[in-house]
Order: sequence, then C-alpha cells, then structure tokens
Amino acid sequence: MTIPVRPGAGRPAARPAGPDPLAPLLDLPGVREAADSARGGIDRLLAHRLMRNRSAEVSSESALRGARASAALDGVEVALADLRAGSVSDPVVQGSLRVSVGLGAMVDTWSRAPGQVLARLHVLAAADLADRADLGRPAPHAGPRLGGLFQVVTGTSTAPAVLVAGLVHGELAALAPFGTADGVVARAAGRLTTIGRGLDPKAVSVPEVGFLELGADAYRERLAGYAAGTPEGVAAWLVHCCRATELGAREGLAIAEAILRG
Repeated sequence: MTIPVRPGAGRPAARPAGPDPLAPLLDLPGVREAADSARGGIDRLLAHRLMRNRSAEVSSESALRGARASAALDGVEVALADLRAGSVSDPVVQGSLRVSVGLGAMVDTWSRAPGQVLARLHVLAAADLADRADLGRPAPHAGPRLGGLFQVVTGTSTAPAVLVAGLVHGELAALAPFGTADGVVARAAGRLTTIGRGLDPKAVSVPEVGFLELGADAYRERLAGYAAGTPEGVAAWLVHCCRATELGAREGLAIAEAILRG
C-alpha cells in the first residue's frame, strides 16, 4: 500500500478532478466502521445539554485531563489532583500542560501554516527538555516527509476528520522530527486536526485519555505497525485512533455530568 502522506503528495481539493488521496483509507479493514462509531460518540457528547452554554468548562477540564494522559503515554504518570493543584514540576508533564492549554490559540493557524504551529508546539512541549537553539527546529531528515504531511493538513479531503487526525498523529509520532517531546507534539497535532476539521469544534472530548485507556503498550504497538507502512498496520492504527476518540468522547460526557452535579 502507498501511504497517502509522502514526499510530493498532491494537495487534496474540495472537489478534486482526480481521486481524493485519502479516500483509500476508508477501504482498509474495519476503518470505515470505526470512523462512523467515533463520529457517533462525539455527536452524543456534543448533544449534551451542557454544550449549549457551558462547553468552556468542559473544554478546560478536558485540556487538563488530556495533558495528564499525554504525559502518561510518555511514561510520566501523575495524579490529576496534583496536576490541578499545581504541585507537579516534572518537565514532561509541564510541557504537556503548556501544549494542552495553548491549543485553542492555534486552531485557525494550523490549517494555514502547520509548520509554524508545529514549531510552536515543540517550543511549549520541550522548553525544559531541549536546548533553546533546538526548540521548534525539525531535524533535516524530517523535511521532505513533513512537506507531504503539511499538504494534507492544509488541503481538503472527504475523508472523516478522525482519520485525517490519525494520519497526522501517526506520521509525526513515527517521524519524530524534533527528537524530544515528539509524542506530545504528535498527539496535540492530531487533536488540533479534529478541532479544526469540525469533529470536535468545542474541544470537549479527551482522545489522550482514550489512548491511555487502551494501554500504553497497545499505543506503541499500533504506532510501530503504522510506521511499517503495511495496509494491515495502517488500518490497525487508524482503528485504534477511532476507538481512542470514542473513549475520549465518553470521558467528555463524564466531565459534563460531573460539572452538572457540581
């Protein structure tokens, strides 16, 4: 299989004269059904009555829980209560928290200038992990493949947003363009994609929690399968992303219910 993101990949158009380069993703085993299920989970979350006028409260808690889960996927687990109290100083956790809090300001720019946003994400994620001169600077080996990915981000496709987000997430995690905090950056870029493409416009789901619920080992295994580039590996990763999105929507519902209970 030829993975849609590749050096020289054509930019998808709203009404392409030729085939949509991401359309084949839907033909991979189990992917279409998983994407539909993820969409249904998000729709149920967005239909919750709290979303009419208190979605910002859900989004704020989602950002906190997402930061904690993203750091845990990189091997640093902390209690949510400690993170909420501001008593966690670990650099991975702090970087993940800065990224999560800062996503809202990057949504519009992501679809227009993804390279700029990616650099900013790394500055936030790795501020206490890398030399200042290296912050926001992808390694030379990443250039051509990042170019193909950026075409996907700035382009238009009929593929479900959850699949585009999974592709963005998988590419960045597999490529590891910065050498530090690449996982946090990749998960944030995936989340930006779901927000910007209208799957979760209020940023109230918590896909990072979904990935953590499915297990850090499974996360790494599915990523390795994606990086191998086989149709089976790509399909398994995308299904995994869809399942994490569905579980993340369930977490968002739990947040909303907790807020209602006071």
